[in-house]
Order: sequence, then C-alpha cells, then structure tokens
Amino acid sequence: MSNASAPPSDPADTGAWELPEQFVMLRDTIRRFMRDEVLPVEDRQPHDAWALPEADLAPLRAKARAAGLWCLASPAAYGGGGLGLLGQVVVAEEAAKCRMGAYVPACGAFGIDPPSVIWLGTPEQRQKYGVAGIEGGKKNFVAISEAAGGSDPARKIETRARRVGDDYVITGTKLWITAADKADWGIVFARTDAGITAFIVDRDTPGITCREIGVIRSYAPFEVHFDNVRVPAANMLGEDGKGFAICQKWLVHARVPYAAGVIGIAQAALQIAIDHARQRHVHKSLLADKQAVQWMIADSEIELRAARLLTYQAAWNGDLGRDIKTEASIAKVVATETAGRVVDRCIQILGGMGVAREMPLERWYRELRIKRIGEGPSEVHRMVLARELLRS
Repeated sequence: MSNASAPPSDPADTGAWELPEQFVMLRDTIRRFMRDEVLPVEDRQPHDAWALPEADLAPLRAKARAAGLWCLASPAAYGGGGLGLLGQVVVAEEAAKCRMGAYVPACGAFGIDPPSVIWLGTPEQRQKYGVAGIEGGKKNFVAISEAAGGSDPARKIETRARRVGDDYVITGTKLWITAADKADWGIVFARTDAGITAFIVDRDTPGITCREIGVIRSYAPFEVHFDNVRVPAANMLGEDGKGFAICQKWLVHARVPYAAGVIGIAQAALQIAIDHARQRHVHKSLLADKQAVQWMIADSEIELRAARLLTYQAAWNGDLGRDIKTEASIAKVVATETAGRVVDRCIQILGGMGVAREMPLERWYRELRIKRIGEGPSEVHRMVLARELLRS
C-alpha cells in the first residue's frame, strides 16, 4: 500500500481532477476481494447479522493479511497499511458494499484500526494499545457523547476525572458508545480542573459497566458508566486540558471515510434498482422504460457523483495537510442525506421486494437513517458552517 499512501499533488496544477492510478488499482483490489471472498461468506449469515462467526472471520482475515489489506488506515511503521485519507476513502466506499457495511466494512475482514489519535500518544501507549490492536486484534471504543449534549462536547461533558496520587479517578456516564461491550480498551474524554482531557482506559478496569441501548438497526450502542474508575496518570493521552483538540482531530478526519462508506452503500443499492428495472415487466413494458423510474435512477446517480467528489476533495486536501473541518462537514452532510434519498428511491423502484428481508435495502434504509445523526447531526454541521461563513 506504499504507493497509495503517498501525498497527492494539488489538482490545480493540472487543471483537472481524476483518481490517480495507484488509487484505481487499490479500488479494484478491494472490489475483487469483496466479490470473491467477503460476499460469499456474508451470504451465509442471517439477514440482520452484524458480525461473522470466528470460524468464518479468521480465514477471511488471513487472506486479507496475505494480500496486504490489514488495518489500512494505521501507520505502516506500526504494521498498518499506511493509507492517507484519500486511500481510506477509496477503501471505505468499496468495503461498505455488503449487507453489514454500515457497521463493519468488509465484515471486519481488514481488521480493526485503532483510533488514529492513539498515534499521538507516548511510545509506550502506541506500543501497548496501537500496535497491539494491529497485531493482536485488540478492540477499542471512543467515549465522547453524554446525555447533556453529545453534539457539544466542549461545554457539555460532565464526566469528571480527579487526580488522586498517581491515578485519575473517573466518574460519569457516556451514551451511544459503539462496541463498548466487547472492547479491550477505550479512549474516554473527561473533565479535569484544566479542562477536557483524554484518557486511555482498559475495559476490564473495576467500576466500568455497560447497558445496551436498543435502536432501529441490528446492532446496538451502549451506555457506559464509570463508577470511580482508577486510571494511571500515565494513561493520559496528550496533555491535561487539551483533550478537545484531540477529539476534534479524530472527529474531523473520521467524517471523511464515514461519508465514503454511505456513498458505497447507496451505489450498491442503485445497482440493485437498475438491475431490477432492466428485468421487471409492468403493463407490457420494462420498468426501465418508465420515465418516473428513469428519473429516480438519473437523480440518484447525479447526487451520488456530487457527494463522491465532495468527499474525495475533502480527503485530497486532508492529505495535503490543509484544514478540512468545513470540507469534512459538508461531505458528511451531503453524503448521508444523499444516501438516504437514494436507498429510499431504490426501495420504491423494487416495490414490495424493496422492503423484503430477502434484499439488503430495508436494512440499509434503517442503518442510513442513523448515519445522519452519527459523527454529528446534519443540523449541527449546518450551524457551524453558517456561523463560520457569517463570521468571515
């Protein structure tokens, strides 16, 4: 993956934009792996399954490692694929084109990347948590949101961390935390006397309890309660009171592959609708001959191309080292809202089969509804964007 991790040149230098050859090769590699390896295994699972049995997952992961497709977003120096944001976007779009794609790309075949901010930690933290995640498959969670306001962590975080000798004692409750039940460790954002601070917390530390929160999709997030959880001061990630900057860095960059993933799902849904329209006869002609259906397909393709270009542009500029806070927000809003509309149209084209559990569309429809809330709801992104535009 070394070529695909190289920083891009500025597209303004050529006057045109197209996906560089190394990323086309990466895309085609992921596409073949999904078609030949992942989808046949996933097809054997129940409709709403959100994880593969270990007997199916282990061989897939072995093949992915052998193909150099392991923890692709993690630094190559630590055993990962070393992909920049554009490479991550290319992978995210293709790896989402499976029934489980909204939750775990490629059904988990490519491993679980540690949160990118772990590489900002000390050498000991990078080795114990980052490298262990890549080499040993250690699972993780990130705990930011709380009942008081998950969309405004800078001011609304109430979880406290107080210094007691060589430790910090964490008390509070986090909501909507993905994978907290089976994780080995997590990054928890809490308030100290200095401000928001990030801590690395081992999941088996006494005082941590989880409660599942049922939602409309097949897998559930968790409420995580910290009851006087003692964490060594050495587990502070970054500086005391500087955790919000770490949080922002993680969120901004995570939004770009997030946007790409929903584009991948919507593109897969659109292909299902196109195939159906080409075959289905209604009132003595093909569904594909009906103008209403043609326009739904055309509008979907137009919107997906626009969302993809916005997402690629954000990734490109991120790899150039530019501030992409605004671009990441725009990509996230456009991609998630577009994907929801596209899948809705595809269900309409398929009619009854669109909501049948024989097809993945109804599952994607439920899961994409959540995507407009995760990584910051659309309204918050619009508010922040408008504030910056009006201020400038």
